[in-house]
Amino acid sequence: MSTQRFTPEFKEEAVRQVIERGYPVSEVASRVGVSTHSLYKWVKAVAPDKTEQRAGELLKAKSEILRLRAQLRRTEEERNILKKAARYFARESE
Repeated sequence: MSTQRFTPEFKEEAVRQVIERGYPVSEVASRVGVSTHSLYKWVKAVAPDKTEQRAGELLKAKSEILRLRAQLRRTEEERNILKKAARYFARESE
């Protein structure tokens, strides 16, 4: 069983066809003569790690939730004050 070696330029071009040009991995793999498994590994090796991006998105979402909760609390307090004022003025006019 022989292991076929590919040059870095060859791998880069195959990955570029998948990532930048949007071709399906199976199509590119059959066209350039490599297994889809190998091409998936090459693509994964150059793809940026998404954990940092997800952590940033989670942090933004949490801060937005906290901001919205504070805004809701203020709005409920304002509503309660207006209700009390409306009852007070309704009694005054009678």
